[in-house]
Amino acid sequence: MTEGATFTWYGHSCIEIRTPGGKTVLLDPWFGNPTSPRAADDVSQCDIMLVSHGHFDHLGSGPRQVLEADALAIARRTRPAWPCIHELSLWLETALDGAGVEIIGMNKGGTVETRGLKASMVHAAHSAGDWSEAAAGPLYLGEPVGFVIELEDGMRIYYSGDTDVFGDMELIRLMHSPDVAILPIGGHYTMGPAGAARAAKLLDVRTVVPVHYGTFPILAGKPDELRQEAGRIGLRLNVIAAERGVATPLR
Repeated sequence: MTEGATFTWYGHSCIEIRTPGGKTVLLDPWFGNPTSPRAADDVSQCDIMLVSHGHFDHLGSGPRQVLEADALAIARRTRPAWPCIHELSLWLETALDGAGVEIIGMNKGGTVETRGLKASMVHAAHSAGDWSEAAAGPLYLGEPVGFVIELEDGMRIYYSGDTDVFGDMELIRLMHSPDVAILPIGGHYTMGPAGAARAAKLLDVRTVVPVHYGTFPILAGKPDELRQEAGRIGLRLNVIAAERGVATPLR
């Protein structure tokens, strides 16, 4: 057993969590993003894969190239458990046929226990899908979701995925009592710092890991703006703005 959970941010929304029991959880593993210090080919361990929605920058590919996505390549090598929304699971059963990946189709409100951890699927307010190979329109891969991950020591991490703030984050607090929230702050495609501060208040968390910012100029939100907005609404918030590629304690 290790001392406690750590996370490593690889830019955009790509995060690796190392649990107290030595398990590795990957979140939206776009290691090919332009700010990542690590390549997908260097990933040799993944016990649980979690992808919040079907956009290329979360499966981890270029546009129209989702069959070559980082998430799929890593899964073929490491054979993780992959809990995901039902429609994504149907697509993965074909895309990963014979690869030995434990694909677990589920939906919002469900909880699965696998590899010694628990993952609960919750709502997100965003869109999903990517270009189809036939270019006949978007490839529908199910609705966007978030996850609450419960580690071996009982710590609960809420990963919102791409989302705007929504009032039912209070229900996530009531149902799951997260200790830490991983929230987007970039703006334009997701909520910005003001929305993330209000999300933290609805969730009643005191620690936030900001993601989905700084990858491109349009994702302009900054961690300091999140801190300032939290202070403005009377919220004492520990904002962990980690350096890319550096393992950081989750506390």
